[in-house]
Amino acid sequence: MINEGFLGVLGLGVGAILLYAVLGVLLMLLGFYAVDLTTPGKLNVMVREGRPNSVVVTAAGMVSMALIVVTAIYTSSGFLTEGLIQTLVFGLVGIVAQVGAVRLLEWVMRIDIGSVLAAERLQAQSFLIGAAHLAIGLVVAFAII
Repeated sequence: MINEGFLGVLGLGVGAILLYAVLGVLLMLLGFYAVDLTTPGKLNVMVREGRPNSVVVTAAGMVSMALIVVTAIYTSSGFLTEGLIQTLVFGLVGIVAQVGAVRLLEWVMRIDIGSVLAAERLQAQSFLIGAAHLAIGLVVAFAII
């Protein structure tokens, strides 16, 4: 026998999962477009063309953003609205921190990110930029905790 109220709790849980999933996807897309807007060339086109450096950097950026979103969800309060707001705010701060830090690293290291991303062959610099995305994602995620 199912306890009274179980289906309501189940429905609320499913609704929360869907809302967090939609918010997470939107933040990840926003993060992608923030990186795309701040790099020379069209990152989405280069990814579709299979440019290996663009794929490495984009994949690292997506994983980094996912770390931030997952941490924000995990640490959010038990109240759905507050948790969604907290996830949104921390996600937006994470996007700004990630894009700013990676662009700063490229500038300090004098990496021509446009030519790296457009290159037809895999270049070592793409791993450095990818690692920077992951590192910033981890820093922001732990700052949330």
